[in-house]
Amino acid sequence: MKVILYQPQIPQNTGNIVRTCAAAASSLVLVRPLGFSTNNRRLKRAGLDYWKGVEVEEIDDLHSYLEGQPPLFFFFSSKAEQFYTEPCYPPESVLIFGSETEGLPASFRERWPDRFFKIPMSLKTRCLNLACSVSIVLFEALRQNHFLNSETTSERTMLSNADVVSGR
Repeated sequence: MKVILYQPQIPQNTGNIVRTCAAAASSLVLVRPLGFSTNNRRLKRAGLDYWKGVEVEEIDDLHSYLEGQPPLFFFFSSKAEQFYTEPCYPPESVLIFGSETEGLPASFRERWPDRFFKIPMSLKTRCLNLACSVSIVLFEALRQNHFLNSETTSERTMLSNADVVSGR
């Protein structure tokens, strides 16, 4: 799995997402301009020592980047109509999230309208925290793939339904 953050603005969110990507054995792409320096101490603090274990790439143009990818990418926006649980996520999925302040540009929705999904939430709220949103969607995609993306998952740590029913 790969997570893309489009022009993220808050270093602590990106640091937490790095930590989530490390836990999920996923890579991260940051689309410039960023609202912070990748040397920001708050960014490093939020990501702790997980930066070393995550493949992080920075790019300038998401449109060009996606044109060169297989069509296995999904956008997430509070303005989407379909729920994030509706698509089937292949193991090579690319999960794309907008900036905390601006979201994703309309040009992406115009180009790929059928690839936009949302996390359902109360109508009283505008949106979820970016780091929380990434976690929700990334772990749904991993769940659909039986957590096979995780380097730490083993048969010993995964319980099957039969194990739960039998009390093992």
